[in-house]
Amino acid sequence: MRRFFLVLIFVAAAVAGAAAWWLHAPMASGGAAAIELEVEPGATPRAVAQAAAQAGLQVPPRLLWLWFRLSGEDRQIKAGNYEIPAGTTPVQLLQKLVRGDATMRTVMLIEGWNMRQVRAALAHADSLKPDTRGMDDAALMAALGRAGVSPEGRFFPDTYAYAKGSSDIAVLRRAMRQMDKRLDAAWAARAPGLPLASADQALILASLVEKETGRAQDRAQIAGVFINRLRAGMLLQTDPSVIYGLGAQFDGNLRKRDLQTDTPYNTYTRAGLPPTPIAMPGRAALLAAVQPESTKALYFVARGDGSSQFSATLDQHNKAVNRYQRGGK
Repeated sequence: MRRFFLVLIFVAAAVAGAAAWWLHAPMASGGAAAIELEVEPGATPRAVAQAAAQAGLQVPPRLLWLWFRLSGEDRQIKAGNYEIPAGTTPVQLLQKLVRGDATMRTVMLIEGWNMRQVRAALAHADSLKPDTRGMDDAALMAALGRAGVSPEGRFFPDTYAYAKGSSDIAVLRRAMRQMDKRLDAAWAARAPGLPLASADQALILASLVEKETGRAQDRAQIAGVFINRLRAGMLLQTDPSVIYGLGAQFDGNLRKRDLQTDTPYNTYTRAGLPPTPIAMPGRAALLAAVQPESTKALYFVARGDGSSQFSATLDQHNKAVNRYQRGGK
C-alpha cells in the first residue's frame, strides 16, 4: 500500500511539474511575430481560449481554458483587440487579458478643423470601424443622441486613443462629451455682461476666434473686438465665416463678390453671430470667448507674420490695411 501511495505522489509531482513547465513555456505562433486576438464583449473563458487557438496560438484550447479556470481570474478577462507577441506564455497571456492590455491606436482632431476634416481623419484612422460612413450629418448627430443639432464645432480637438476595431461613433461620442465638459466649464467662468445669450453662442464665437487667430497671444483681444462689435450692433465682418458659408465654391481666393454674396454665414451681410460654429475651437479659444480682453479696438487686420494689428477707429484700420495688406506706408 505504501508503495502505491509513493507512486501516486510521484505521478502527482510529475503532473504538477509538467503543468508548471507548460504554464511558463512559450506558445508557438506558427512563425508569426505576433498574432491578433479579438475578445468579444461577453465572451466566455472557453470562447476566449478557442479564439486564441483559432487566431494562431498553437495551444490546445481545452488546456488553455482549464488554466483560465484554475487561475481564479477567468471572469476578469476584458474584451478588446490584443497583439500577442511570439513567445508569450500561458501565464503572460492571461495577465495581458486580465489587465485589458489591448492594442491601442490614436487619431488626432486638430483645433480649427471643420466637420468635413474631422470625418476625413476618422475615415483614414488605422483600424477604426467606419460605422458613420454613408451617414449624413443629421443621421450622425441622431446616432449620437443630438438629433437636430449641427455637428460643426461639437467635438473637442484632442488626441483620442482607441482599441483596434473600435467604432468611429465611439470616438466621436467621447469627443462630443469632452466638448460638452469644456464648454460648460468655460460658460460657468464667463465674464459678466457679455452679449452672449447661451453657451452655444459662446461656442460659435470661440470658433470664430479660433479661425481668426494666427498668434496665441492675440486670442483674447480678437474676442474683445468681436464682443465690442456685438455690443455696438456692428457687423462682425469675419472672413473665415464667409469662407465657410461658400463651402465647395471657395477656390482659395476671397473676392469682393464673395463678401457681397449673402449666405447664413456671411457676416458682411448679416448681423450677429453665424447660425452655428464654423470649426472646432480648442480650450484657449473657448476661454477667450468668455473672458475677452477689455479693449477699445473695433478692427483688426493680419500683419502677415501671424500677428494682428488692432485699431479703435476706421481711419486707423484703413491705414493698417494699406500698410499690411497693400504694401503701403
